[in-house]
Amino acid sequence: MEADTDGTKIRIGAEQKMQVRSIKTLLICLLSLTLLLLTACGNTDKGSTSSTKTMSVGLVNAPTSFNPINTGDIAGQFIERFMFDSFLDMTHPLKFEPKLAESIDTTDNQTYKIKLNPKAKWSDGKPITADDVVFTFNLIANPKSEIAVGAYLSALEGMDNSGKLKKGETAIPDLKKVDEHTVSFKTKVPVDPNYIKEMIGTKIITLPAHVLQKIKPEDLANSTYMQAPNVTSGPYTFVKYVKNTYVQFKASKNYYLGKPKVSSMILKIMQAPNLVDELKTGGIQMTASGGNGNISFQDLKTVQQFSNVKTQLNKQIGYQTMMFNTKTIKDAKVRQAIATAINREQIVKQLLKGYGDIVDGPYTKINPYLNTKMKTIGYDPAKAKQMLKDAGFDFNKTINLVVPIGNKVREQSADIITQNLKAVGIKVNETTYDFPTVMQKGKAGDFDLLLIGLGFTIDPDISSVYAPGGAYNFMSYNDPESTKLLEQGKLEPDSSKRHAIYNQLQEIWDRDMPIFTLYSSDDTVAVGKDVAYGGPASFWPGTAHNLQKWSYKSTK
Repeated sequence: MEADTDGTKIRIGAEQKMQVRSIKTLLICLLSLTLLLLTACGNTDKGSTSSTKTMSVGLVNAPTSFNPINTGDIAGQFIERFMFDSFLDMTHPLKFEPKLAESIDTTDNQTYKIKLNPKAKWSDGKPITADDVVFTFNLIANPKSEIAVGAYLSALEGMDNSGKLKKGETAIPDLKKVDEHTVSFKTKVPVDPNYIKEMIGTKIITLPAHVLQKIKPEDLANSTYMQAPNVTSGPYTFVKYVKNTYVQFKASKNYYLGKPKVSSMILKIMQAPNLVDELKTGGIQMTASGGNGNISFQDLKTVQQFSNVKTQLNKQIGYQTMMFNTKTIKDAKVRQAIATAINREQIVKQLLKGYGDIVDGPYTKINPYLNTKMKTIGYDPAKAKQMLKDAGFDFNKTINLVVPIGNKVREQSADIITQNLKAVGIKVNETTYDFPTVMQKGKAGDFDLLLIGLGFTIDPDISSVYAPGGAYNFMSYNDPESTKLLEQGKLEPDSSKRHAIYNQLQEIWDRDMPIFTLYSSDDTVAVGKDVAYGGPASFWPGTAHNLQKWSYKSTK
């Protein structure tokens, strides 16, 4: 399926579709065989230790980039953690472990110090220092830099809600190099230390100043480095990316937390149904989690019967949404009517087989900031049709629904949503694209409705979605009351007061409906029984935890 320059869908006949699908299937099979042979070649040494082996992970989405400060998709973020380290790891909700940093501490909840691991080195052997951290923070804050992580720094002095300095400024106030391995910074007001540990400690990736400092900030996003990072901080180094097919890594000889036990990692990108066959044949040893490698619930029982695979179901902080372009669907009453027309219960029962939850708002059941007093938006097509009439909706208008391919349940949910909307008289044109294209369309506002999965933090601040200029605010949502409360909630150190602020925000977002949250599916984790250590953890942000320790069971 192709799209012309104005984004309209070019339809092809049924026979042509079958031919195209047959060709695609053949190519996928040949590709899988090639990669399977590559994996097998890494596992042929009888009696060898696991350090000589290759491990493969299955993903369903291709990365949009390898730029740690400008990656907005889950696939890219997952892949980057193989070659870049964060300051801390969060292995369970608000449970942090040292990584690139030995600690992030404060005595007054306003001035913080990051103490780096003195053994940390870049893959080229040079030490990772405070200079790199200061360089990275200022690069993110620079008004000329293209970024997706600015909101995580927005609590710092001198920064706006999107994590940017004023035009013409290039240095964050009170960001200082204390010594070779220590950096200090100051927030606008005292904030919860867990906020800093999660937002900065686990989300900000340090970049090598000695490699990138001569590149202009405005040129960095399109630089050669961001297409194929050649100096990195993580347990693995970049080898190759074959677009939409696989990413290959090799173990870093300079990794400061110990030499990885698996010498080569291959992250395979494929359609969700192919994950099943790849698990069965050993073509992949595990699937990625967090919505980026889930086994479809239709296939779950099949995988559970595999003798070489173990499975697990976990609740997620992530969820699937339908974003409204508030510039093309301007009336909140129309957006509420569209939400009322969608049968989310059918999606959960039919597509998820009951393994998931209907979600209203940006927080799932495992998030302590969920406003449990909010009423669930029920499915009522008759009411929805009347709401549309009352709002003066133009039933001759065609709504463009943009859907990413790769997540089979999401694709199928789009069909249900289309049927639901047509049932109340709305004309819908459903278009599908690969994920990088969908991200481009989202940023450009080239949609009316857009399906996308989101999964951020346990901390409730999601300014990156709801604040003006937020990296994921594809909706162009801009409500002054919401913006003001977002800033207050981010900077409020008292937990009970924060709860009150975010309860109020959820009520505002329910009223304005810039996003309609559809469902949160249980995370299906599948790992081969030949893996001794490693694989997706029960808590999504800990998925890539201790990568250097991932290993196979010994062969004899």
